[in-house]
Amino acid sequence: MRIKQISIFIENKTGRLSEIIGIIAENDINMRAMALAESTNFGILRIITDDPDKTEKVLKENEMRYTVNTVLAVLVEDKAGGLAGMLKILADNNIEIRYTYAFIVRHEKACMILRISEEFRAKAVEILQKAGYGGLISEEV
Repeated sequence: MRIKQISIFIENKTGRLSEIIGIIAENDINMRAMALAESTNFGILRIITDDPDKTEKVLKENEMRYTVNTVLAVLVEDKAGGLAGMLKILADNNIEIRYTYAFIVRHEKACMILRISEEFRAKAVEILQKAGYGGLISEEV
């Protein structure tokens, strides 16, 4: 359920996103998920790739600013209410979610990426597993 996410700090200018994604592609790295949050002058590009170690190496070689975080990759039913049930379980157990985004992994399943503070991450995994939620691990991404 725990996987690596890479957050890349990018300038908010035309073509920069294309440049970064191009570099990742040129190095034969497959992106599985992506989310972009922006502000006036810069953005944070959050990505999940099939090879986070190689991704990190490529970013370093290209002098990009980035961080690596552990996030939870939780599988939920891809249907109305699938996400609501999982979020209610976390809320009922006082687990704070810093941010989330999703991608589809296979028919009838969505993968929710959840950033939860380190102090509550183990508790969140335990609670979700007890409730029957599965997750992806790095090798499956």
